[in-house]
Amino acid sequence: MRSFFAAAALALCIGAPGAAQDDAGFQSFLQQVRQRALAEGVTARTLDQTLPTLTFNPRVIALDRSQPGGNPNAPPSAIPAFAPYRLKHVDADRINRGRAKYQALRPLLARVEAQTGVPESIMVAIWGHETNYGAYTGDFDLVRSLATLAYEGRRRELFTGELIATFKMMDRGIPRSTLKGSWAGATGYPQFLPSIYLRLARDGDGDGKADIWTSDADALASIANYFVNAGWRPGRPWGVPASAPPYLDRTAVDAKVTAPRCPRVHDRHTRWLTVAEWRSKGVTQTGGPRLRDDELVTLLEPDGPGATAYLLTGNYRVILDYNCSNFYALSVGLLADAVAQAS
Repeated sequence: MRSFFAAAALALCIGAPGAAQDDAGFQSFLQQVRQRALAEGVTARTLDQTLPTLTFNPRVIALDRSQPGGNPNAPPSAIPAFAPYRLKHVDADRINRGRAKYQALRPLLARVEAQTGVPESIMVAIWGHETNYGAYTGDFDLVRSLATLAYEGRRRELFTGELIATFKMMDRGIPRSTLKGSWAGATGYPQFLPSIYLRLARDGDGDGKADIWTSDADALASIANYFVNAGWRPGRPWGVPASAPPYLDRTAVDAKVTAPRCPRVHDRHTRWLTVAEWRSKGVTQTGGPRLRDDELVTLLEPDGPGATAYLLTGNYRVILDYNCSNFYALSVGLLADAVAQAS
C-alpha cells in the first residue's frame, strides 16, 4: 500500500483532486507564516516576492522520512559498527584533501585559532565532513524545502523558525539564488541552518560580509565562532584513543544522568572520571597528546569491548553540539588529527 506521502506526491504530479486540496492547505499555511514573519520584522517586500512562488516538495518529505528517526512508527534500529563508517569518512582522499587545504590556508587558520582558541585542524575537519571542503553544498532551494518541512508538521516549530530566519537573510541582501543547501535546510560550506547563520556567521576576510557559500575565510571563521559559542576549551584535545581491559566493570561506570538532548548518543558514554581514575581501572591511553591525570574524561567504546576505545574530553561534546552523532564526532576528531600531521 502506498504511504500517505507517496500518494500525495503522485497526486501533485498528475493533478488529481488531492493535489489541489493539498496545495490549498499548503498555501493557507504560508499565509499563517506570513503573519508571524511580519510580526518578527520580516519585510512585506520579501514575503510578497517569495511566498507566491512556493510549492510543496514531496521529495523533501520522502528524504526526511528515510532518515533514522524520521518515521515515528519505525522500530528502533540497532547501532552499527563504527569501523566501516570510519573507513568511509576518514579515508585517504579526505585526509589528503584536508592536508592540502590546511597547508594552503595556514596564515588564515593560524589567525582564527589565535583569536578563538579553536584548533586549525578542527575547523578543516568540520569543513571536510560537511561539504568535502566546499565541493558539494547541496542544491535544494532552502525556502521551498523549509516551507515544505514546516507544513508537514512533525517538527513544525523548528522549521517554521528556520523558514522565517531565511526570510531575514534575504532581507539582509542575500539573494534566493545563493540560498541553496541540503533538503533539511543546511547551507554553505559549514552547512549552517539559517538561524545559526544569523547568530554565528562571521566575516573572516574583512570585506564586511559573512559569505559562507564562496569564502573559505568566512566559512572557517564562522565554524570557529560556532565552537566558541558551544564552549570549546582552548589547549585541550577532543579525546584520545585508549584500551579498556576485558575485566573492566562497565556497569559500575555507567552514566547516571540522562542527557536532555539526543540521549541515545550520550547514553553510550560512561560517567566522568579523571584520567588517573581510569588508569586505576586498567584503561590506558594508546595515542594522541598526553592527558593530564586530573583531566575529567568519559569512555566510549564505539565497537564494543576489545576494540579501540576513546577517552573523551568536554571538547568532544562541543563537536556533538554541531552534529549529535558519536560516529560524526569521532570522525571529525580523527580527521582533524590526521590533517594536523601535515604540519
